[in-house]
Amino acid sequence: MITHEHQIGIDRLGPDDRDAWERLFRAYIDFYGRSEPDAMYERAWTAFRDGTRLHALAARLDGRIVGITHFFVHPNTSGPDVCYLQDLFTDPEARGKGVARALIAAVTDWARERGCDRVYWNTQESNATARRLYDQVARNTGFIRYQIDLPK
Repeated sequence: MITHEHQIGIDRLGPDDRDAWERLFRAYIDFYGRSEPDAMYERAWTAFRDGTRLHALAARLDGRIVGITHFFVHPNTSGPDVCYLQDLFTDPEARGKGVARALIAAVTDWARERGCDRVYWNTQESNATARRLYDQVARNTGFIRYQIDLPK
């Protein structure tokens, strides 16, 4: 377990963490105004527990999970692999205690140990609270994201 400021412990999700993880992941999905079927949570949990393609870390404060992050490595055409930090969420009651900062640092350490060239993520332009932290720990590259949704 990696320990960061405020005695925040960061580690992989264990078999007994399912309920706490899902509660936070559902809150994250709700934050972005989305709704996902139960099967998505099951698929993600299975992938995170497997730990080969998709990865997850939990932040613990006083033994309780108060933050989660999901990430994965992918190839990069112009250099070493890169790590995409896809999801990051802190329980509202634990915000301002360094939880998100500790999770980002843990993902960065993890990616560095595996030879990745960088860690990157997206956030909504209007997410001012998160962006205050992101501006402190990372560089805004100025890219604008475009997306094509594919019908199912």
